[in-house]
Amino acid sequence: MSDTLITVIGIGLAAILMFVFPLITMSDRTDDISQLTIETATTEFVDEVRTTGKIVPDKYYKFLENLGSTGNTYNVEMEIKVLDENPGKKTTQTSNEKIGENVYYSVYTSQIEENLQKGRTYKLKEGDIVSVNVKNTSLTLAQQLKNFFYKVIGSDTYTIAASHGGIVTATSTDR
Repeated sequence: MSDTLITVIGIGLAAILMFVFPLITMSDRTDDISQLTIETATTEFVDEVRTTGKIVPDKYYKFLENLGSTGNTYNVEMEIKVLDENPGKKTTQTSNEKIGENVYYSVYTSQIEENLQKGRTYKLKEGDIVSVNVKNTSLTLAQQLKNFFYKVIGSDTYTIAASHGGIVTATSTDR
C-alpha cells in the first residue's frame, strides 16, 4: 500500500514539474516581453510629445493600440504641468527665467482626452512637464497561476507598469 501511495505522489509531483512549472516560467517570460513593450511604447510616446510640443490624436491612439497589442488592458494616466506665463505679477522683480519662481498648474488625463476626442491637437510650450504612467488592469496568465499556487498577488496589484516623463523642449509651431 505504501508503494502505491509513493507512486501516486511521485506521478503528481512529476506532472507538476513537467507541465505546471514550465507554464509558469513561460507566462512570466510573456509578462517580461509585455513589460518591455509597454516601457518602450511609453518612452517613445513621451519623448515625441516632449520634442514636438504637442499631443496629436493619431499618435495618442496609436500609443494606446501599441499597449493593447500585448493582449492586456491598461490604465493610462497622463499629467501635464503647464508653466504659468504670469508667475507673479505682484512683485516688481519677477522673471520667469529665475529659478524657484516658476509656477505650474496640472492638466490630467480626462482633460487631455476630452480635447483629443474632438480631433484637436493638445499643444504644449517649452518648459511644460509631461508624465505618463501605465499600469495593467487585467490579470495575466502568470498572475493567475501565481494566485492559484502561491496566493501572493492580490486583485489590486499590477505586474506590468511603465512610467516616463520630462520637460517639453519645443513649443508647437503650428499654433
